[in-house]
Amino acid sequence: MKKVVVSVLSMLLSTALWAQKPVTVGGAPMYPTKNIIENAINSKDHTTLVAAVKAAGLVETLQGAGPFTVFAPTNAAFEKLPAGTVENLLKPENKATLSAVLTYHVVAGRLSSADVAKAIKDGNGKAELKTVQGGTLTATQEGKQVVLKDSKGTTSTITIFDVNQSNGVIHVIDAVVLPQ
Repeated sequence: MKKVVVSVLSMLLSTALWAQKPVTVGGAPMYPTKNIIENAINSKDHTTLVAAVKAAGLVETLQGAGPFTVFAPTNAAFEKLPAGTVENLLKPENKATLSAVLTYHVVAGRLSSADVAKAIKDGNGKAELKTVQGGTLTATQEGKQVVLKDSKGTTSTITIFDVNQSNGVIHVIDAVVLPQ
């Protein structure tokens, strides 16, 4: 019976994902039937993120079953970092640091905008999100915007919500958040 229920739920989720209209990110449709990497490589706004994911050796992980919630910084977000930071992080000798920065943008599980909003409400105005890196991002609501604060106090605003993927969800952000 349990297998049947899981099978039916899986089928319903797949059907629901197929029925969704793709969200456009970086000029490209993000199909809910494709995984995070398959979609991200098509976004012209995420070429730096994709290059970083490749350099960190995280492609296979983000193509895996997940589910993952990815707070995906745009190219413009990476450009806000001090000059030379991205180039330095992409060097092979900095792979561990790059991996830590990238996994700080990932939360295990599928957190929709409704889930984040509920967590903020339940947390009396803030939600602490445990990242795959091991750190914490703090989400707050400022008007209609959801803002993430990293361990150093840097903030990033979610600019596009609920970009559903076959193995999770992406929320586009306007700044790179950094672990301790």
